[in-house]
Amino acid sequence: MTPTVSMRGFISLGAASLVLLAFVLSGSREQSGAATESNQIDSLPQWVTPPRIVEDLEFAGSPLPLERVGVRERMEKELLIGTFRHSSSLLTLKRSGRWFPLIEPILVDSGIPVDFKYLSVIESGLANAVSPSDARGFWQFMEPAAKEFGLRVDRDVDERYHVEKATRAACAYLNEAHRRYGDWILAAASYNMGMSGLSRRLEKQRGDSYWDLMLNEETARYIYRLYATKQVMESPESHGFILAAGDWYAPIPGRDTVLVDTVDDLADFAGDAGVSYNALKTLNPWLRSERLPIQDNQYYVVRLPLR
Repeated sequence: MTPTVSMRGFISLGAASLVLLAFVLSGSREQSGAATESNQIDSLPQWVTPPRIVEDLEFAGSPLPLERVGVRERMEKELLIGTFRHSSSLLTLKRSGRWFPLIEPILVDSGIPVDFKYLSVIESGLANAVSPSDARGFWQFMEPAAKEFGLRVDRDVDERYHVEKATRAACAYLNEAHRRYGDWILAAASYNMGMSGLSRRLEKQRGDSYWDLMLNEETARYIYRLYATKQVMESPESHGFILAAGDWYAPIPGRDTVLVDTVDDLADFAGDAGVSYNALKTLNPWLRSERLPIQDNQYYVVRLPLR
């Protein structure tokens, strides 16, 4: 027998369907409203304000001449880069806790203004960097200049990677440049473009100071980067960088061993000293091969981790 459905059944079924539809639509509107509210929150504007130049900012005792044409805008550009290039600036700030305590006393001992620690920041970010032109280390020495200022560079040893020795070599260069120009800003500019190149431009353009010169883009930015780096690193909180005490990298504790004889196998040496080969190489990046040749009347101080 074929089943039949009464008219009352159709009405009951239709009513139930309408109730279900209303419930679904209500839930959909609630979800849509919540999503809209969330999107509105996500799209709220983030206020970004430009950092303000410290009006009495100095580098190595030389005030930033903001009254000169173009100086303020050039400085603002470098300050914006230093403030909003977050990962690079944060890494450099963290590294400064480890390396500035080593670099600063060498600068003072060499008669170099302590502000020149920021030159190593703009050169390498306080890392053993290698440039496209093959300048290396914290102070970015090319091989001929490194050898000229007393650093050993060969297949076994590259003292451009020795932070202490490379810092002393940089100080020797800066003192020579300062004797030549009588001005720390010109000495800093020459570190980027060389003394001969800077002297030619001073003579050709009849300039007396860095601020008088028309220079290539890299050197034209160089001194502004020094001022901007100093401002950001001396007041990181004012530029949005909040670091707790434990965020700064600390100097790595270690012990020094003096070597006077050639080491034929550094891995064996590390094992005999009770340290790993990796630790030896990490603390002494200037060791470039698997051995350390030492000539007569020479010695090397190797840094080892504490046991």
